[in-house]
Amino acid sequence: MRIFRSLRLTLLALLVSLVPASSYAGVFISVGFAPPVLPVYVQPPCPEPGLMWTPGYWGYGPDGYYWVPGAWVPAPYVGALWTPGYWGWGGGLSAWHPGYWGAHVGYYGGVNYGFGYMGVGFAGGVWHGGVFAYNTAVMHVDERVVHTTYVDRTIVEHNTIVNDRHVAFSGGPGGINHAPTAEESSFSHEPHVAATSFQSQHESMAMHDTNAYAGHNGGHPSNLVASRPLQGENHPAPEHVTVNNNINNNVRVNRNTTNENTFNRNSNNDTVNRNSNNSSGHSNNESHPSNGGSHPQEHNAPKPETHKDEGHGHGR
Repeated sequence: MRIFRSLRLTLLALLVSLVPASSYAGVFISVGFAPPVLPVYVQPPCPEPGLMWTPGYWGYGPDGYYWVPGAWVPAPYVGALWTPGYWGWGGGLSAWHPGYWGAHVGYYGGVNYGFGYMGVGFAGGVWHGGVFAYNTAVMHVDERVVHTTYVDRTIVEHNTIVNDRHVAFSGGPGGINHAPTAEESSFSHEPHVAATSFQSQHESMAMHDTNAYAGHNGGHPSNLVASRPLQGENHPAPEHVTVNNNINNNVRVNRNTTNENTFNRNSNNDTVNRNSNNSSGHSNNESHPSNGGSHPQEHNAPKPETHKDEGHGHGR
């Protein structure tokens, strides 16, 4: 059985290598059962400007599902945003849709990964004048070194798909019930750039880590987030896509102090009741922000090297 699974993964890897980078929204792995629930973890603070958070997820390897730790990753080009991959259920199979870089965040199955990836779009920040600004209502940053921050809780509320049970897949019995909006569908069909080679190495390291497998850790991986940012890798922006480095002229970015700043971001989808689109409950790794601070609740000054489950098990 192990030999069969190894051969299957080898063939899948060869298939991936033949697919153009712009086509990385395709499906490359299918499994006969859904992934475990998303574990609880604390986001390490962003240690330097220009890093994008890529949430942790369950990959699939020779011994079943394994956890790929969340990581801060340098944006491969100015204006790049990360659309996380997701497991989608259909036809009796759970199929993996890989993540990618693009000018906008596309559809990721409605899975609430937390830290800005609330199920619809991205609430964690915006590119502003060629610099990325972090929404500290949901992002944890080291404001001693990262000075481009703001607070906008409205977009978080509008884009959140409730997921109390921390379901890690879309569709099917018990899965997230969220069909792509017109905007998500449009963004998903834009030209994209695949994960960087360092992201692929990061995933490969997890796949070869016995302790990362749910069969070994019972769905409670100990290494939940990367202890340091991944290495950077520069790529040109996709062809035929205009990267808007000043996404919203109403953004008021805080560059020097810790005072709360807000901005208005209107969307055609803001009136949708996200809570009703999910059969599963609340957000996975994200707590509601505090009323007075610039950091998310329960994310107060965590040490970057602390990556344990915090004793929460599968729940959040």
